[in-house]
Amino acid sequence: MNYFSIIAFSSGAAISAQAAMNAQLGILLRNPLLATCVAFFSSIIFTLLALIVYTKEFPSIEAIKSVSVYLWFSGGILSAFSISMFYYLIPKMGIGQMMSFALTGQFLVAVIAVHFSWFGLPMKPITLIKMIGITILIISIILINKE
Repeated sequence: MNYFSIIAFSSGAAISAQAAMNAQLGILLRNPLLATCVAFFSSIIFTLLALIVYTKEFPSIEAIKSVSVYLWFSGGILSAFSISMFYYLIPKMGIGQMMSFALTGQFLVAVIAVHFSWFGLPMKPITLIKMIGITILIISIILINKE
């Protein structure tokens, strides 16, 4: 396992932990959308601090103007939807079941996105071995969630 794999694994673990904690916040506040707002508010504070500390050069006005309008908002809309749904679903489904379906959705969209080179990603075709892996993943999710 290389350095990037360890960071990716840690990021996934952090997502599960924060989702569970913020779902509990949503239960205690009786409002998963309020928990989402709290999560995003604290995220912006920590992200701004990291931006200030680690950014050596900011983009030019020309670079900012060249960004398509949909890119300014689509990521935020998708993040708000997915995070809100995490906080809503975890108390109803449990974190293991919810995360297994969420990660499967992430993985399938990622495989399709690189196959078609969406969003400027490098093209990586879906091969037979990837299809076998996807099939095993789906079977695994069914088995993990079988009661």
